Amino acid sequence: MSGAGHRMTLRVYYEDTDLAGIVYYANYLKFIERGRTEYVRDIGLDQTRLKAEQGIVFAVRRVEADYIAPAKFDDVVDVVTTVERASGVRLVMRQVVERGGEVLFEALVTLVALSETGALVRLPAELRQAFAR
Repeated sequence: MSGAGHRMTLRVYYEDTDLAGIVYYANYLKFIERGRTEYVRDIGLDQTRLKAEQGIVFAVRRVEADYIAPAKFDDVVDVVTTVERASGVRLVMRQVVERGGEVLFEALVTLVALSETGALVRLPAELRQAFAR
């Protein structure tokens, strides 16, 4: 996965680990959330403005996750995010957490666009195009 997609680097802190000193499984979901947020920011999408002006928010609909190898306290890891598909109301992203090119965790995340009332809404064409780039 090295070299592809949006890349965000982070360090594993003590608070991210369990008693064995390895990253607690649920914290990988936090890592990839940060990666998605930074990816969206880097393509120029202001989620606060999107909500305020168009009433659109994103919600995770599904996560398929594979835990391959442990990250440990003080490791420096990369969260790599790529868009697999962007359709009317769905966005599917592949996210990988790697250390020095070694894949530690991999997830396929399906997001949906919602109105502030929780109803599914279509992504505006300009957003679908931004994600397709």
